[in-house]
Amino acid sequence: METHMKKIELNGLLFQYRETGRPSAPPLVALHALGLNAESWDEVASILGGKYRVLALDQRGHGGSVRTDEYSFELMRDDLFHFANAMDLEKFTLMGHSMGGTVSYLFSEAYPRRVERLVVEDTPPPFTGKFFEFPPEPSEPLPFDWKVVPSIIQQLNEPNPEWWDRLSEILTPTLLIGGGDASHVPQEKLLEVSKLIPNCQLITVDGAGHFVHLAKLDAFLNAVKPF
Repeated sequence: METHMKKIELNGLLFQYRETGRPSAPPLVALHALGLNAESWDEVASILGGKYRVLALDQRGHGGSVRTDEYSFELMRDDLFHFANAMDLEKFTLMGHSMGGTVSYLFSEAYPRRVERLVVEDTPPPFTGKFFEFPPEPSEPLPFDWKVVPSIIQQLNEPNPEWWDRLSEILTPTLLIGGGDASHVPQEKLLEVSKLIPNCQLITVDGAGHFVHLAKLDAFLNAVKPF
């Protein structure tokens, strides 16, 4: 399944995305983790592209997309809103991993009727009680804007309680995929999320760790395809 890399202007800023599948197929938008980019979805897209038009977006500060002065989950949520409108996606399936998963929760809370189905890989919304240290900036060049890291860590350390309070407003059928004990993400938090979203199921892929779709692609797809 061939993947095409494309550029698009969103709200005056230039973004890059990868498209796999027929333009007439039902749309699926995929959002990557912190420090990765849309290419991390290529193996998933090559399979799901048989049924879906998979649109994997480089989120701001990542891949071929714009570097900006400001980064936040809310800004990335708004980027997704502009992307969906620019691509004329009235309703679509949304899949997010880690940072992209949090953006997916926020988008689904704000625009519940735009999301056909929601798939979140190994992340709850940021929660209080867990503190992340600010790492030093690496000396070697990075494939993403380092400024994203302290901005996102700040939000992880001082999360907006509304992100959890509004989980019950996500009306769309939702699938959470956890990476089991091998993941640094507390799996009991995924269970909490699954109980707060009205129509939600949780599937754990034991031994996968945080990068489920990269570590255990077949198990990830076996969870996603029936859903």
